[in-house]
Amino acid sequence: MRVSTSQMFDRPLSLMTQLTAQADKAQTQIATTKKIDGAADSPTAWLRLQGLARAGADDTAYGANIKLAQGILAQSDGTLDSVQSQLTRAKELTLEASNGTLTDENRLAIAEELDSIRDSLFGLANTKDVRGQPLFGSATGDTAYAKAPDGTISFVGAGDPAKIPVGDGDAIQPSIGGAQAFAAGSSDMFAVLAHLSAALKAGGDISQASADAITGVDASLDSVAAARASVGARAARLDLSADQLVDAGEARESERSGLEDTDIPTAITQLQKTLTVLQATQASFSKLSSLSLFDYLN
Repeated sequence: MRVSTSQMFDRPLSLMTQLTAQADKAQTQIATTKKIDGAADSPTAWLRLQGLARAGADDTAYGANIKLAQGILAQSDGTLDSVQSQLTRAKELTLEASNGTLTDENRLAIAEELDSIRDSLFGLANTKDVRGQPLFGSATGDTAYAKAPDGTISFVGAGDPAKIPVGDGDAIQPSIGGAQAFAAGSSDMFAVLAHLSAALKAGGDISQASADAITGVDASLDSVAAARASVGARAARLDLSADQLVDAGEARESERSGLEDTDIPTAITQLQKTLTVLQATQASFSKLSSLSLFDYLN
């Protein structure tokens, strides 16, 4: 079999080209610490990496939503705690008002403090959350409670507060609607305090009014306590969701690293082997190319 001169040169040249490309690729993988630079390197792995990146971006958004919801729930709980304190004081005053030995001046003073508590509760009920939305509002409107010209305070709007997405197909309502938090049967805390204050200012026998007020304030306290329990349950659920995001992120990062990151020690070893073969091939080619046609034929 005759071997042409071109074949003798083409084969080592082709091998050196391949070895040089392999060495360049290994050096790039070591320098960038990435073994996949594009879809051509591994179409299957590249597609999976794109999916992992999208999932990571989604979870980043969900994580931000969870923090937002946690902040709103914490604000809700703190505000409801203040409401409980105000209602507890209102109950103390209601019990005091039921004392038949009080003077008209004493009753008037209690009525004025009850009015002050009612105003404070009105302010608390209209607290804005970190987004500037009503903390105890509904699905519509920018105010939770409104005060009519006659002093009547009522919940406005309709529907439950909007939910915040915290996962794929998962959303949570980060606050409590005012109707749920402050309602007490057929009335609410604002009506309860207003009726007792009016009875105290009117004078006369207030035994029935004070008894009704005690029942109403107790019901309001129960409503607020139930609202706080609901807030606490949602906060616990968000803590679990946050932990699940962390676990999913760690698993995703482990998979990404296995697909994309360069195994530096292995890559260095492979590069050294490739360079050794390349150097040997270059040396052989150098010797071959130095031969004249006369030397080759003889």
